[in-house]
Amino acid sequence: MTVREMHSRDLPALETLDAELFGADAWPVATWWAELAERPRREYVVVEDEGGILAYGGLDHGGETADVMTIAVAPTARGRGLGRTVLAELERRASAGGASGALLEVRADNAAALALYEKSGWRQVHVRRRYYQPGDVDALIMAKTLAAEEHSS
Repeated sequence: MTVREMHSRDLPALETLDAELFGADAWPVATWWAELAERPRREYVVVEDEGGILAYGGLDHGGETADVMTIAVAPTARGRGLGRTVLAELERRASAGGASGALLEVRADNAAALALYEKSGWRQVHVRRRYYQPGDVDALIMAKTLAAEEHSS
């Protein structure tokens, strides 16, 4: 398995995987292109093996506080710690980019994601009531203080 920066050649596979995972809420390929065009402020990674992309995640470098934009794991790859791998990589990259903290938003009904974030030291700081529509599902805003990236001289 390899963790690497996302490239434009990944977009067809990402569009398919995102649609499988998020249905009507999936990002169209134009949104993926726009996200990649926002480098270096936006940074996306993928986890792949010889069979293709298994997981992906993205980060917005917003200064002192970075925002996790998305994390997703293919249904066939779940239960292998890939969400944790992507999250840790995004946290590392945020810290390396100068952020001392990070924020993310998660659906209140996404038990697997909530468990991952809580185990990784994230804490809930706010609730956006009935944010996800349809369905009136709350969005939980979570935060984490990041360890300073050590730089060797």
